[in-house]
Amino acid sequence: MSRRAFHAAALGAALALSGVAAAQFRVEIAGVGATQLPIAIPAFRGEAAAAQPISRIVRADLERSGAFRIVDAPGALDETSQPSMSEWRSRAVDALAAGSVSRLADGRADVRFKLWDVVKGAELAGQSNAVDPSDLRLAAHRIADTIYEKLTGEKGVFSTRIAYVTRGGGRYTLRVADADGEGGQVALNSAEPIISPAWSPNGRELAYVSFEKQKAVVYTQDVGSGARRAIADFKGSNSAPAWSPDGQNLAVTLSREGGSQIYLISRNGGTPRRVTNSQAIDTEPVFSPDGASIYFVSDRGGSPQIYRTPVSGGAVERVTFSGSYNISPAISPDGRTLAYISRSGNAFRLCTLDLSAGGAQPNVLTDTSDDESPSFAPNGRLIVYATRAGGRDVLMTTTLDGKIKARLTSSNADVREPVWGPYGR
Repeated sequence: MSRRAFHAAALGAALALSGVAAAQFRVEIAGVGATQLPIAIPAFRGEAAAAQPISRIVRADLERSGAFRIVDAPGALDETSQPSMSEWRSRAVDALAAGSVSRLADGRADVRFKLWDVVKGAELAGQSNAVDPSDLRLAAHRIADTIYEKLTGEKGVFSTRIAYVTRGGGRYTLRVADADGEGGQVALNSAEPIISPAWSPNGRELAYVSFEKQKAVVYTQDVGSGARRAIADFKGSNSAPAWSPDGQNLAVTLSREGGSQIYLISRNGGTPRRVTNSQAIDTEPVFSPDGASIYFVSDRGGSPQIYRTPVSGGAVERVTFSGSYNISPAISPDGRTLAYISRSGNAFRLCTLDLSAGGAQPNVLTDTSDDESPSFAPNGRLIVYATRAGGRDVLMTTTLDGKIKARLTSSNADVREPVWGPYGR
């Protein structure tokens, strides 16, 4: 059962989650952006003997961002080299990064790199870090973050994490992985469905819905220790958790008083406070970045649409008007963009809407037909979502204009329910 299947069932539709257990991903990039900085990143010296292909991870990260175009980089270079800037300029390269990885006497890996501005002929950054071999992927992601920030002026998201759900062998698995889908660790295994994972603002906990009690119950779980507790286990259904920006409360959908409505509940549990009061089905809450408002899905107008209401109470405002079926809201970190799933005919497609422009029309980002569960990267520049492609359930990332998409393909798993974690890993 997918999150959309669960909520759509309440709204009069049904869609199914498919999935398999363990996942090993590779990234396939499609599309061409309007402006991409050409960068060369040769193979790091010594990486062939290392546990991870450092340069390949860095290149994939940067390419997936949509801000860079990778230029082939033949030749042997590392952080100690003195590259000929005129030669690299002749190859139409604007930036160059090179490095090395070597084994230290204590078993750790010494990872070094340097970044040059080829156009200006200047060194921009350099790092040297000793890491456990198990952290080589993280070290590579942090190098990509440094390069991204130095060349774009914005913080990178490659060392952050995502969570997602797989299913196989009659079991459901909640996993936590790197932002590229690799390095997945099991957070929870269950014979019953797991849906709607949501990261706490500090990245230390996940909230999710589990059906292990033969009904929907909201749990929170410490990602590090695995300790978990039921936060919402009331009469009826308990679903769709969303953390408040301060991490002190969760918005949840409860049917304890009959129909499904939005409530606030403390992170420690307790008595929930009702936020919406309607005869309709209100579900899928998500907070605005300032914590003052909640966006949610309701069929109060006759079909599922996205609405907004003050957390403290007040008038409910309809947000989506284009199309007769709009669900699964996600708000960008700056609060300016709404991502959601819109149904057109029998196709469910990822869309965005500029919330800062009154009367703005939605932007359809995909041409697939079974999109679900959009979630913004913490810098707001990418969206991860689930879809079906090539007969499999896969994870995708896309830039906000939809021009650069990366398919996190897996040879042995169907994957749904992605959610992007915050900074602070």
